Amino acid sequence: MRKLVLFLHASLDGFVEGPNGEMDIGWVSYDADLEKHAEEILSTTDTVIWGRGTYQMMHSYWPSVPSNPSASQHERNHAEWIEKTAKIVFSTTLEKVEWNNSRLVKEDVEEEIKNLKQQPGKDMVILGSPRLAHHLMQLDLIDEYKITVSPVLIGRGLPLFQGLKEKINLKLIENKTFDSGAIGLVYQTVR
Repeated sequence: MRKLVLFLHASLDGFVEGPNGEMDIGWVSYDADLEKHAEEILSTTDTVIWGRGTYQMMHSYWPSVPSNPSASQHERNHAEWIEKTAKIVFSTTLEKVEWNNSRLVKEDVEEEIKNLKQQPGKDMVILGSPRLAHHLMQLDLIDEYKITVSPVLIGRGLPLFQGLKEKINLKLIENKTFDSGAIGLVYQTVR
């Protein structure tokens, strides 16, 4: 059975967005080590799960990367990967999604995720979309939490965990320390 993996960057004080809604821009210790780490995580997935806001932000940027002469090789590789990867967008307000290999789901989030887990293929990854992640946590649908913690305190913003009503037991299955001082943590949900 496929797993649903949450992959997010967080500050040491537990925020995934800054006070103005910015996601990891400027405060994540992103370097070649974290690029390699992200590539390793994404190599085990073939489906991206997004909410409306993250989908719109990603769609406004990544399709333009291949024609951008200042894009790094890592950015070009990621743009190629994301273009061919299946993208499932959960939104009650969007009317359509137009990016290659994208599909819009407007209702029955829990049933849709359960059905996707039963399909053949690699794992699915929630990239960004912390509000959708909060909802999926509340439904106990996330199988692994792959969190990189940057050595920075941002003071306020959107917390990594929010709205949990029940305890979720986790087992640490991997941790890495990067030269930047960031830490990569992988927790598996214990059911």
